Amino acid sequence: MLISHKSKKFDLCPVFLTFLTLITIFDTMSKDFILTTEKHDSLRITAFGIENLRLSPCLIFVPGFKGFKDWGFGPYIGNYFSSKGFFVLSFNFSHNGVGQSLTEFDELDRFAANTFSLELDELSQLINAYFNGFFGGTSNNKLGLLGHSRGGGISLLTACQRPEVNAVGAWSSVSTFDRYSKRQKEVWRKRGVFEVINTRTKQVMKLNVSLLDDLEKNKDDRLNIEKAVRELNKPLFIVHGEQDLAVPLEEAEKLYALADKDLTDLYVVPAAGHTFDIKHPFEGTNEKFEAILEKTYQFFNNNLN
Repeated sequence: MLISHKSKKFDLCPVFLTFLTLITIFDTMSKDFILTTEKHDSLRITAFGIENLRLSPCLIFVPGFKGFKDWGFGPYIGNYFSSKGFFVLSFNFSHNGVGQSLTEFDELDRFAANTFSLELDELSQLINAYFNGFFGGTSNNKLGLLGHSRGGGISLLTACQRPEVNAVGAWSSVSTFDRYSKRQKEVWRKRGVFEVINTRTKQVMKLNVSLLDDLEKNKDDRLNIEKAVRELNKPLFIVHGEQDLAVPLEEAEKLYALADKDLTDLYVVPAAGHTFDIKHPFEGTNEKFEAILEKTYQFFNNNLN
């Protein structure tokens, strides 16, 4: 079913919105973990809703490019879904550039050495850790992935490759990792690095040729998001801002066109950008984001409980 801003509006009570603006109370417990990967790297993890672990389904939030678990809406998402009864894991990939500071890009050398395949491997190892009792014992085997932007693509690929994943939410998701022109690739190989400007921090963030090598080697198979969506055969909820400038709405529409319509919903958020008007540092929620959270909660509640 296609849900668009043209066919359906989500109006929240003004009194409720005022309440959200003034105060939000989450009665859940969180705990930080560090998981050592097979390559001896560290995944920094925050688990929300520890009290839900034993009996509740698990939801893993997967951040995107230049994203991290403590960015803007990250902690709010963890608290929101854990308050709804889920056990939630939010984490940083080992090479996302954010180290011990948790909120600053203080590991740019590691950021440069990141690859898509490394992120797939690390998410898979996090899934293994959950089922192997790293966070504590659980009797619930239901697992959902919620990815934002590039994290949406990583989530879709992982869900296709891992039968343990039962449902996927893709917020502002890319439909392909191959986002570079022929000319950009030529300059990349000539210089040895591709430079990205972080508009928020003004940092020049470099990407090594190893990321391009990984993409070109695996773009038709392991890193083929469109192929993964065609073969997914699992519940999928696609959410995209109507005015997303970072990842155009057309990419969400492409994913929806490829997906099984009996298992997939698309929600287009009116007049919203890539992060749905949420900023970093976090300045509070808004009506659009609350609607997204509620729709996403209903999706996971229906498919994991």
